[in-house]
Amino acid sequence: MEKKFLIGITGASGVVYAYYLLKELKKLKYPAEVIITRAGEMVWNYELEKPVEEILKFAEKLYREDEISAPPASGSNEYFGMVIIPCTMGTLSAIACGSARNLLQRSADVMLKERKPLILVIRETPFNLIHIRNMKTCSEAGAIIFPAMPSFYHKPKNLEELISQFVRRILQFLGLSPEGLKTWQEVELE
Repeated sequence: MEKKFLIGITGASGVVYAYYLLKELKKLKYPAEVIITRAGEMVWNYELEKPVEEILKFAEKLYREDEISAPPASGSNEYFGMVIIPCTMGTLSAIACGSARNLLQRSADVMLKERKPLILVIRETPFNLIHIRNMKTCSEAGAIIFPAMPSFYHKPKNLEELISQFVRRILQFLGLSPEGLKTWQEVELE
C-alpha cells in the first residue's frame, strides 16, 4: 500500500512549515490530504499571502474542520500517519484530553487509537506547566512532539533552506528519504 499522509493546519504562526511540507511530499510523490481550521486559514492567508485553495496544488483533498463525517474521522481511514503543522497549544490540549470537537482533533484521536504516527509540530514559546503536561500526555499516548525548532548546523543560506531542512527532518521521522536532508554526521566541523 502506498503511504498517504494527513496534514493538519491550525492557527499557530508558522504555516510556512506546512506549505513546505506539502511541497516536499508532492516532490517525493506521496499523496496528502489536508485539514485546516478556521484560524489556520486566517493565518495561511495572512502569513503566506496566498489563497488557501493553493493547498490543492500539493494535496489531493482539503477538508475544513467542521466536516466531522469526512474520511479522516474514521478508524478505517487509509492514512499512514498525520502531521499537525503548526499545532496550537489549544489543539495539543484537546488531543491530550481526548476531546474531538472538530475534524482535525478527531483525526488526531483516530491516529492515536489506531497506533499510527502522529507528529505534533508545536509552535509556542515559552511553555507554561500546562503546555508541558499536555506534551507529556500526548507523548505517553504515542504522539511525537516535534517543536518548530529548526537546526542551524547545516548553515542555511536563507529562510527557504532553514525551513526545508526542518520539514525534511519530519519526513525522515516518518520513514521517508527526502533529498537534501543534511545530517549532523555529514556536516564538516571547522
